[in-house]
Amino acid sequence: MTVRLRPVLSSMPAYVPGRTVAGAIKLASNETPYAPLPSVLAHIGSAAQGINRYPDNGSQALTDALAAKYGIPAEHVAVGCGSVSLCTQLVQAVADADDEVMYAWRSFEAYPIIAAVSGASSIQVPLQDYVHDLDEMAARITGKTRLVFVCNPNNPTGTVVHRDELLRFLRAVPEDVVVALDEAYREFVRDPQVPDGVSLLSEHPNLVVLRTFSKAYGLAGLRVGYALAADPAVAAALKQTQVPFAVSSIAQEAALASLEPTAERELLDRVAALVAERSRVRLDLLAMGYDIPPSQANFVWFPLGDATLEWSAQYEQRGLIVRAFAGHGARVTIGTPEENDTFLAAASELAPSS
Repeated sequence: MTVRLRPVLSSMPAYVPGRTVAGAIKLASNETPYAPLPSVLAHIGSAAQGINRYPDNGSQALTDALAAKYGIPAEHVAVGCGSVSLCTQLVQAVADADDEVMYAWRSFEAYPIIAAVSGASSIQVPLQDYVHDLDEMAARITGKTRLVFVCNPNNPTGTVVHRDELLRFLRAVPEDVVVALDEAYREFVRDPQVPDGVSLLSEHPNLVVLRTFSKAYGLAGLRVGYALAADPAVAAALKQTQVPFAVSSIAQEAALASLEPTAERELLDRVAALVAERSRVRLDLLAMGYDIPPSQANFVWFPLGDATLEWSAQYEQRGLIVRAFAGHGARVTIGTPEENDTFLAAASELAPSS
């Protein structure tokens, strides 16, 4: 006999992480190129002394620190094993089998996987000019819609929705439908028209904001993210659906250390440097003849369509690993100035105007 597995697994897309290739420059996973600060590493070392004990299942110290940072009650905060884990918990909390989970496409590639594992139906609404078509998303909400993801800035395009269009969308969504504003790249935003999702929580009881320590804070390997929910019942549901002890004691301590005022200022200085590099890289690419949408994240998007895989392979031959999405485009993470120079040199060789 063959063991019985769920039929959905045969058609479910697999999550494809950015590859690491020995000797190559990895610009495929939207990681920061910089190690955690020395002060954070010191906390990690101290926390490692206690790994014979289970971590605090509720991440209470980190929860309280985040509540203080954003000026909201602690019962509105949930900590998770990266924001992608919180996405999974959120679907599990609100959607039964055959309920609908809506998101733009192309957007974060984990969304369809999460929906399929939970048994929910995916409703994918095509991007318009690389940006969420929020009016169309609002029009496609039905009585079966339970959750809408809005990734802002969007992964993998780096594009954003602005305040007016987001507010119009939130007002159009029924109050019993949860809207998850996925702000994994919030720290890299410089466009003043992009709202801080936290500022919208008081007006929209069905809103939850998702953030992470993986990107700007440089803790991708430790897996720690958090949700800020307008309704404390949503935060409580996220805690109910969490795998016990999902956030390690080391991750909790590293995140707490990263929130200390001096450390956070240093980390955000690094973010500012990456934002400056993002601008330089995009301007150089535009001058070479590439079509690069404006980005508010720590990466840029090449809308290459059917040419994506061949284009990406040519960079790999030059020792550069980028993230290819077959049939759509390629995403290239902003690295150190030296890594970016190497990438731009290769881009110049392969430029459409060359």
